Amino acid sequence: MEAKNQKSIERVVSQRTLQMSSSFSCQICAVGFLCGVCLTSFFLAALTSFGAFNFGPILFSSMSTTNSTSHHNFNMVTATNCNFMLKETERLLDLTSTRKRDNDERVSLLYSAWNAVLNKSTTRDLEHKLGIKWSSLPNAPHLENCKLKTQLYRDFDDRIGNERLPPWTSWKGFLQTFPVVPDEHIQNPKSDEAVSEGAYPPWIVGSDEDNYPLTRKVQRDIWIHQHPLNCSNPNVKFLVADWEGLPGLGIGAQIASMCGLLGIAINEGRVLVANHYNRADHDGCKGSSRSSWNCYFFPETSFECRQRAFELMKSEEAWSKGVVTTKENYTSKHIWNGPTPRKWGLPWNYLQPTTSINGSLLVSHRKMDRRWWRAQAVRYFMRFPTEYTCNLMNEARHAAFGKLAAKMVLQSLAADWPKESSDKPRSDMDEYVWSNHKPWVPRPLLSMHVRIGDKACEMKVAEFEEYMELADQIRSHFPNLNSIWLSTEMQQVIDKTREYSHWNFHYTKVRRQAKANMPMSDYEASLGRETSTNYPLVNFLMAADSDFFVGALGSTWSFLIDGMRNTGGKVMAGYLSVNKDRFW
Repeated sequence: MEAKNQKSIERVVSQRTLQMSSSFSCQICAVGFLCGVCLTSFFLAALTSFGAFNFGPILFSSMSTTNSTSHHNFNMVTATNCNFMLKETERLLDLTSTRKRDNDERVSLLYSAWNAVLNKSTTRDLEHKLGIKWSSLPNAPHLENCKLKTQLYRDFDDRIGNERLPPWTSWKGFLQTFPVVPDEHIQNPKSDEAVSEGAYPPWIVGSDEDNYPLTRKVQRDIWIHQHPLNCSNPNVKFLVADWEGLPGLGIGAQIASMCGLLGIAINEGRVLVANHYNRADHDGCKGSSRSSWNCYFFPETSFECRQRAFELMKSEEAWSKGVVTTKENYTSKHIWNGPTPRKWGLPWNYLQPTTSINGSLLVSHRKMDRRWWRAQAVRYFMRFPTEYTCNLMNEARHAAFGKLAAKMVLQSLAADWPKESSDKPRSDMDEYVWSNHKPWVPRPLLSMHVRIGDKACEMKVAEFEEYMELADQIRSHFPNLNSIWLSTEMQQVIDKTREYSHWNFHYTKVRRQAKANMPMSDYEASLGRETSTNYPLVNFLMAADSDFFVGALGSTWSFLIDGMRNTGGKVMAGYLSVNKDRFW
């Protein structure tokens, strides 16, 4: 009877253990429970071998009549219970290890499948190499359909016929392509015109209060200025300028220079045509996009205006009448420090202080107009990324966040994926509404641009520890913040991230400088033109989209990132700077 009861107890414990093994935390508790049962059984059995014990008024009496029986019970407990418990513990640990291994393998499989999609593998390759049906491959939340997105941008950057504006509406994503049959009884013949007149550029996100003053109106007006209805109209004048190509000028300086030229063009009533861009002179930029800004972003003006400007450059009459000018017609001082366009009044006087230095908000400085204008200009130049840039961003996000995304997606799939899948077709909601959502990244995300190196000759540089102090300051207010997108040219900064185990760091995988005194131009030359252009632009766009930003105002690159964020719905996110150099 006793043996039967013992087996019943073991069976109950075993069933309870199996139920508790569904999660790792329960498995740990189960192991502790089994060990506790084993130890309790051991001590109870030991106590029974000594007969009866008096503890005050309470009597503990032995259930056995002889010592030999007690020893027999003791041996039975230790031999049966403890061996059983140890085996259950081992089984649970093995089960946990197996499940973790299986889950890791599924994460790696899904990550590899998405990687194959990025590399444009065929359906046959996906099924043959990875054993996954294309129809069963779940959506990658961190990746964009670059070809489809670029077509949408193209629609937003071209007029239809002689319309004053492209088909900008209050709708976003691909909803405007949804096939709707118009109701002739309701349709207002002037509704399209009304929508067009009230529409604003779709590349501006957030409310007016989340952006610099007049951002929506200014972006709309710049686009209209740069896209005349008739580029052949004799009243249309042009400013044709190559991007700065002087040795030692970084990408930030080149963009700042072009911002100045756009300001000149608007002040003089000219259409800016940006010509040769040396950083796009590499094999990654194909065809006509080689050596051109439109390898990375949509061109600053229409194809018709570019063609017209190049025709006028061959005309002596156009030169003599000032219909066309070039960068050489203006001094460097005029380009870099020329007057900010005043056609919108003085909106920089209404900038709210959201930049912090040494714990205090920066209320004003003597170049507020330049800060406001460069933010508007860089937003216009980078309003739409090309398919090439979109692919670069996909690759960067996949390398940094792909496995995190796979782990997240697998939690919503069947446990035996990819053997079983729903193969459900995409719904209209997927195609037309949710398509507007930005690619997934772990949020909240802090972007940090650590500029050290040869920048010490231009500004006071700060050590990585000072940047991290500002990161910790943000985290003290937003405790769910634990991810940092790190941009830096120095390997020593990457090495120091190991000291901050309570943060998750993400960054592009590129060779960095080992010496702090190495000129940036030499470092970029060692990377090659393609890599030295691609990875900074990826970092720039990641910083613009991040929830928070820590940088150095003395760095032109950080200055431009700040401007891009302040015309991208991030004004109220603030900007924490480690220094107050230049004209602040």
